[in-house]
Amino acid sequence: MAKKKQSERFDLLVIGSGPAGEAAAMNTKKKGKRVGVICDLEQVGGSCTHLATIPSKALRHSVKQVMAFNTNPMFRDFGDARKLSFQQILNHADRVVYEQVRMRSDFYERNHIPIFKGRASFLDKHTIKLIGKRKKLSADYFVIATGSRPYHPPKIKFDHPLMFDSDTILGLDHSPRKVTVIGAGVIGCEYASIFGGLGSKVELINPEDSLLTFLDTEISDALAYHLRNVGVRSRHNEEYEHIEYHDDHIVTYLQSGKKIKSDILLWANGRAGNTQNLGLKNVGVITNSRGQIEINKRYQTKAKNIYAAGDVVGWPALAGAAYDQGRAASNAIFAPDECSPVEEVATGIYTIPEISTLGKTEAELTAEKIPYEVGKAFFKNTARAQITGEQVGMLKLIFHFETLEILGIHCFGDQASEIVHIGQAIMGQPGAANTMKYFLTTTFNYPTMAEAYRTAALDGLNRVF
Repeated sequence: MAKKKQSERFDLLVIGSGPAGEAAAMNTKKKGKRVGVICDLEQVGGSCTHLATIPSKALRHSVKQVMAFNTNPMFRDFGDARKLSFQQILNHADRVVYEQVRMRSDFYERNHIPIFKGRASFLDKHTIKLIGKRKKLSADYFVIATGSRPYHPPKIKFDHPLMFDSDTILGLDHSPRKVTVIGAGVIGCEYASIFGGLGSKVELINPEDSLLTFLDTEISDALAYHLRNVGVRSRHNEEYEHIEYHDDHIVTYLQSGKKIKSDILLWANGRAGNTQNLGLKNVGVITNSRGQIEINKRYQTKAKNIYAAGDVVGWPALAGAAYDQGRAASNAIFAPDECSPVEEVATGIYTIPEISTLGKTEAELTAEKIPYEVGKAFFKNTARAQITGEQVGMLKLIFHFETLEILGIHCFGDQASEIVHIGQAIMGQPGAANTMKYFLTTTFNYPTMAEAYRTAALDGLNRVF
């Protein structure tokens, strides 16, 4: 009589193949442990690669290139301004997604990490099944890295052909003349700038009194100005009441009584953790109202052998942070002394122009009654920006008036998400090494955007000495 086939056993099973899942799996394998990955998509990479970070940023880059071409005097001899359809610029995003999938698939293959296709559901604290299949997998530990999806309120008809969220918008097959975006968070502002850059008229519905209120006020104001410049109207202190659906347009009714007619509507109002049908009740793992998993500082859930990382746990919901969280969760299990939880990250916002910040804002320091001063460098005054034509933007350094310690870095403009990391490296230094004086005693290549740090340091220190 044939023996009954037992489930496969691993030291660690990772549920999800996005940034957090990939980092957890690779780190565990490097420690000599047996690890497997469950992937519910046809290809690895998670939502980050297929629906969110990679395609949206590739889309933004293409739009930015078209805008640069149409405003650069050097290209005027080529004739009138060029216009590309939404579908045309998505082709570039598809190429990038393909390259990312190929590279990440190679990572798993070279490290001999098996990929199991399907949706996981816990049977008990050491066993999962793949939904719709007979396969069961067992492990001593688990890392849940299933990511997040756009939040869908029950009253919104997301099956209507003119209604989109930040995932389904990538399937848009035409260029709308007028777009309504509900939700003015990071995703809403990013897509507002993309559609504005394509020439659409955009209505951005914002329940707050300004854009991205967590930003330094000057940066938020600069973003609002440049969104207006590309045809985005920000409607502050407004919330939707209900939506009226038609065959060729959508009407959004606001609580203030206003009505907005548009060709399409993009819902960008929050995200929810991908924890549905995971069988978490079977193992005592707790989630909040948005499906996000509750963890401690070492990424451990209420079930001691089950950990979680990435967007599924909520803050900061950034791909770069998810990598570090996945690695930290793996270390918490197999190398506790090496576990470094993610506590502070540089925020990257890929609007046009982009934004990146780290540390305190002026408003926060004022509320805390900390004496500070500010140094600024405007991109239009740097040789590199003058050469590239990317003269919009500013680097703002906030530092302690007495110790000169760097307290905040706020950057708006081309390559902001790259530029901020120079300052981040100095902020992370201990004691006296973290001061504005570093930028005066360091030689920067010329011409570069990095030298904006020296300009900002000189500007700020001139106000102190």
